[in-house]
Amino acid sequence: MNKPLVSVICLCFNHSKFVEEAIRSVQDQTYPNVELIILDDHSEDQSVEVIQRILPRLTNAKFIPIQNNLGNCRAFNKGLEVASGEFIIDLSADDVLLPERIEEGVTAFQNASVDAGVNFCDAELINAEGKSLGRHSDRFPHNSIPQGDIYAAILRKYFINSPTMMMKRMVFDRLGGYDESLAYEDFDFLVRSSRQFKFIYTPEVLLKRRILSTSLGSHQYKRGSRQLESTFKICEKAFLLNRTDEEYSALKMRIRYELRQALLLGDIKLALNYFRLLLR
Repeated sequence: MNKPLVSVICLCFNHSKFVEEAIRSVQDQTYPNVELIILDDHSEDQSVEVIQRILPRLTNAKFIPIQNNLGNCRAFNKGLEVASGEFIIDLSADDVLLPERIEEGVTAFQNASVDAGVNFCDAELINAEGKSLGRHSDRFPHNSIPQGDIYAAILRKYFINSPTMMMKRMVFDRLGGYDESLAYEDFDFLVRSSRQFKFIYTPEVLLKRRILSTSLGSHQYKRGSRQLESTFKICEKAFLLNRTDEEYSALKMRIRYELRQALLLGDIKLALNYFRLLLR
């Protein structure tokens, strides 16, 4: 079978304790045709030194140290500019690919319809020390995960562990990469990509996702966070993308949830914005 090139874009920011393990997990893939693009987003720890120490021993890898902190979306897009692969993986430097992740992803795409754009899978959740905290599927059982056209499902609720995704390069080309005006990337990417492409689920653990108190997700529902503002912008985008009554109903469910969170945080301005969006 054809072995198309897969580009893994590994973004590091203050992950000196974990970045070597993440890089090694790419080098240890069973799939033979992989390029690794490592970007350091102006870390304040020893991340750059760790990367530079192991870089000479890596195969088909390049390192891009960024001189000023750009944030996840802009930094990833820098890596995307130099990526050559037909498929893309966005790997955080604190996560770990299991050896068959890429091979399983390529096989899933080769067996899927041409309009499939994203493959996602189950994940083992680990803490800073690498100890297992369970599986993503403990909360979201395999038989509950939708596939194919999942646009309305994405609006309705969270169920995809986004670091597990493997995407066709053409998805990013169609979307113009990540939206650099946002504080985080995954919800917006899921909404915009699922509007145009089908999703494929692989019910196997193919990635270890590290849960840290310093991660972006742990600060999402804190008053004043840029993530809250970004989530509202994404909901506004989705309103314009919707086509059916089911999709508007799904979005309203999401808006009601975010409105409640804004009220719990005492963010009246944000709550009013969601209320106005709900009344459109």
